[in-house]
Amino acid sequence: MGEVAKRAYKYRFYPSPEQAELLNRTFGCVRLVYNRALEARTRAWAVDRRRTTYVQSSSWLTEWKRTQELAFLNEVSSVPLQQTLRHLQAGFVAFWDKRTRYPRFKSKRKSRASAEYTRSAFRWRDGRLTLAKMDTPLNIVWSRPLPDGVEPSTVTVSRDAAGRWFVSILIEDPAVKTLPPVTAEVGVDAGITTLLTLSHPIPGVSDEHGKVANPRYGQTDRRKLAKAQRNLARKQKGSNNRAKARLTVARIHARIADRRRDHLHKLTTRLVRENQTVVIEDLSVRDMLRNRRLARVISDAAWGQFRSMLEYKATWYGREVIPIDRWYPSSKTCSACGRINTNLALNDRTWTCPGCAVEHDRDINAARNILAAGLAER
Repeated sequence: MGEVAKRAYKYRFYPSPEQAELLNRTFGCVRLVYNRALEARTRAWAVDRRRTTYVQSSSWLTEWKRTQELAFLNEVSSVPLQQTLRHLQAGFVAFWDKRTRYPRFKSKRKSRASAEYTRSAFRWRDGRLTLAKMDTPLNIVWSRPLPDGVEPSTVTVSRDAAGRWFVSILIEDPAVKTLPPVTAEVGVDAGITTLLTLSHPIPGVSDEHGKVANPRYGQTDRRKLAKAQRNLARKQKGSNNRAKARLTVARIHARIADRRRDHLHKLTTRLVRENQTVVIEDLSVRDMLRNRRLARVISDAAWGQFRSMLEYKATWYGREVIPIDRWYPSSKTCSACGRINTNLALNDRTWTCPGCAVEHDRDINAARNILAAGLAER
């Protein structure tokens, strides 16, 4: 049985000089409007203890466009400017619901350069996409076709730090079909030495013990990255050579991120296809990154990205992902008799249960306990 699901198809494109100039101006205007609105809303609360809404911030945008100082905002499409105000409103709602931190200002150098266009701000005709204020369609590299008969509802254009341009096309995809139910269930223990340990082996995914090797893409390119960063540090600030060196560093980071993302996509797809239920730990990756000794390897493992992919694919295909309490002692609990070994140290990779004398691999035992705990909560 299938259902309509919202999916985003991301493609690389190559803008003409005129298109690149317009998009760069749009990115700057989007960032400026977001920061001005955030500043105004923050001031309204600090001075008058007054909450403001999207409607009020939209009226501010109209007033800003009428001033001589910000008249250049009229040179770009108004839709991305309105959309960034909606995103700011969503950020405040998440903050009020205590789901995230207070919205932060966008930085020209560190924040993602992007602009979102809704249906009224682009033209889709015969598979060619033309954005507002543009005379020619984007030169998109169609690495995979869109499903037949679909119409884009939202288009997001972005430029990464490596200078690559991407367009993300959001559609309602009727081709997503719920997978046939299966009986298999798996517990997943995240790690560093091994990326994941499964409660039972899956051919083609893990080894015969249920362990998924950690490719450590960041570690693989670490020497190349360090050399490029040393070269960047020697360049004079503001020079063309520094800009070129910065681009080299960004391209290495992009290569690492692309390879990691590709690996996680393949891994999560296999787990979702072959298991009806996947049980994971509810890890607080942000807090774990405060450990200065492990921050680099934890970031390289990308546990948060793994969980995000796993959850939305499970929703698409009719599977279930169950997170268990992060404080559950999965490593210290014997999966055979349930006794907790309070003397287990972090460097003990194998241990023998003092109660039933069963010898355990630390990670495999944890994965089995995670599965059992998740199924008990269901």
